[in-house]
Amino acid sequence: MRAVRYCEALTSATSFGWWLFAPIDLELLWDGTEVFWRCERAPEWMPLSPSAQLPDYAAEFDAVAPEALKGCSPPFLTALPEPGTVQIWTGLMAQTAADWHLLVRAPANMPPAGGICLFEGIVETDRWFGPLFTNMRLTRSHTPIRLRADYPLVQVQPVARHSYSNDTLDRMQLSSGLGEADWEAYRCSIVEPNSRPNRAFGGYATAARKGRHPCMRGQPAGAA
Repeated sequence: MRAVRYCEALTSATSFGWWLFAPIDLELLWDGTEVFWRCERAPEWMPLSPSAQLPDYAAEFDAVAPEALKGCSPPFLTALPEPGTVQIWTGLMAQTAADWHLLVRAPANMPPAGGICLFEGIVETDRWFGPLFTNMRLTRSHTPIRLRADYPLVQVQPVARHSYSNDTLDRMQLSSGLGEADWEAYRCSIVEPNSRPNRAFGGYATAARKGRHPCMRGQPAGAA
């Protein structure tokens, strides 16, 4: 709640994009060599060798797919060649507007599900249409790792193609010192506010929200 009231940087990062969840509750187990999995509808440990479907999903897919695509349902879990790494399908397909892509990553500012570490990836979903997967590394062995369908598994964030292009990133410059305008900006951001110990908290949050939301314009500085 303090972040929501006062730390707009944290709040903005947390709310940027969409949370995606595991389609079912499941458990993974890595014995150091092989990966096993189970769920409520299949409670016995099953080896992931190398992939598995959601329970009964293949039949559901074939019931609605065109004749030429029957039998082509995407796997739910896949054991990757690297030891202890797994690919999981979120159950979603994704498509974005031209020149917009999706950054798939761990949820921002949230404790991860225990025992996993997610890899990050940018998918060019404006030209590639298919299942939205994410890859994870299992970080503990010989102990079940639970993924819940009601807890965010990944966060997907829209990013413009040009924002991570070489043309954009190569324009970065380093300066060996601060100019007059920089020093003045530092004074306004850091020094001046700290000269008022009784100031209202949340000045940055209010200013940032005013810039995005016209309904907040006219509120006094420091209001949260």
